[in-house]
Amino acid sequence: MTAIRIVDVRDEASFALIPPCADPAFDHRTCDYWEDAERGSKAHRASWLQPAPGSAGSRVGSEGGPSPGADNPFAPPPKAGPAFNPFAIDEEDRLVDNPFAPPKPRPQQIDAGAPRKLVLLGRGLAIFGSYAKVLLADDRPVAYAQFGPLSAYPRALRLRDLYPQLPQAPLPAVITCIATTAEARGRGHALRLVEAVCDDLAGRGFAAIEAYPEAGARPDATSAASPAFWIAAGFRLAVDDERFPVVRRELG
Repeated sequence: MTAIRIVDVRDEASFALIPPCADPAFDHRTCDYWEDAERGSKAHRASWLQPAPGSAGSRVGSEGGPSPGADNPFAPPPKAGPAFNPFAIDEEDRLVDNPFAPPKPRPQQIDAGAPRKLVLLGRGLAIFGSYAKVLLADDRPVAYAQFGPLSAYPRALRLRDLYPQLPQAPLPAVITCIATTAEARGRGHALRLVEAVCDDLAGRGFAAIEAYPEAGARPDATSAASPAFWIAAGFRLAVDDERFPVVRRELG
């Protein structure tokens, strides 16, 4: 029997588990198609897998990005620090555990020098949680899903604006990508991974999930799947458009 395990992408070790795309011209590990509505690309970009230069020590995840102006040659010089305030609470003091209270978990952060896609996936760790999952069959990565709040994916926001008939409140979570390696197709891995994502998002308080498949696209050319796949996963066709349909699943 195949052993199935689903892993949240939260750090460099889990990021390294992301399986390759069926089409080698694309790469889940360097894709920013959904994060950049204007210039996003699904292409394989080897340079994105290298640490970002000049960003050692900066962290993302708790505040959404590194400190303003860090490593920015066009930023104004930092202002002199304020006068000492004996009543101010030092930020480090906020993190000191109270010996009389249970220790509080500290927000996870991604080093800003990590691969750029991992930094994108780590933007919401402290508030939302993981933005991606990998399914492993007998410890081999075979399926990948990317998801999150609608606000994390500008291309989804822009696409959704085409259809005023879609509910505006509460806004849904979205699954932007679901993909299985070519050799692992037909075994139900993608459906199982979508179900795990839906359970996760329901636990985070979302009332609905949407996805934006590409009608008529070749399986290797899209990671948004087909309308038929989403219907098999319990979604309904919310917008029946010949090019950019919308599928939706209510949670509850």
